[in-house]
Amino acid sequence: MMNERKSVVFNMNLKSAGIIVLLCLSAVAHAAVEQAEPDRVVVYKETPQGDLRLHIFYPEKLSSEKRPAIVFFFGGGWNSGSPSQFYGQSRHLAHRGMVAISAEYRIKKTHHTDPRACVMDAKSAMRWVRSHADELGIDPSRIAAGGGSAGGHLAAATATLSGLNEPDEDISISCKPQALVLFNPVIDSSENGYGYDRVKEYWQDFSPMHNLDKETPPTVFFLGTNDKLIPVETAQKYKRIMEENGGRCDLHLYPDQPHGFFNKAKYNETLGEMDRFLADLGWLDAPKQ
Repeated sequence: MMNERKSVVFNMNLKSAGIIVLLCLSAVAHAAVEQAEPDRVVVYKETPQGDLRLHIFYPEKLSSEKRPAIVFFFGGGWNSGSPSQFYGQSRHLAHRGMVAISAEYRIKKTHHTDPRACVMDAKSAMRWVRSHADELGIDPSRIAAGGGSAGGHLAAATATLSGLNEPDEDISISCKPQALVLFNPVIDSSENGYGYDRVKEYWQDFSPMHNLDKETPPTVFFLGTNDKLIPVETAQKYKRIMEENGGRCDLHLYPDQPHGFFNKAKYNETLGEMDRFLADLGWLDAPKQ
């Protein structure tokens, strides 16, 4: 009887300890989002509305080996936002051995531009990173694009849209990533999707889902089932088209989660799935269990 009581107490302590560990991990994760700072900030593009910069996070250990990289684009409806939205994910991936970058781009609130300028800037950012691969210490054949909401749209746009390039830019340098990491992304710009009223004159050239093909890179897609902007059916359709084209789309649905959940309640979970996806591509070592 005494041994049974000890066993119960021990199991309860293990459960309590597990809960405490999870709470601590959550606190650490949110602290990472708030406290992470880039190792370097560089101008990648000069525009009439001002210079645009890349916020770069490097791995701690220097290596002669060329590393994979990822470029993140923040969300905000093409109207607002900040690169700091993806500082946490960037620092995490830098710790894991990637070069991680969070990009600025023109937004309506600050630069008084429309969504087309956002796509042009995203493509410019990807081209700058690829053309400076040696300087950055990265492998130009392993560059991912990621983002949340409208930033997820920009990441997907660099992989799928053939137009909306900056005039006079060297388009012989590819802006296409080799992988996509999308957090509740805007991927349907039709009248049934998000933002149609702002892009209706050119929506077919602006909508990633309507420009998918066999060359679209492997994708991980995160969405909350209570997202009022991006319906689950839209994500499922995107996945279906990708797979019909012979591509890969790992769709992760999070019950009852709203838009923007990935930097809040489910930060750790989405971070872990992102890690596993990139490890499965061979870009990272397998996550420790």
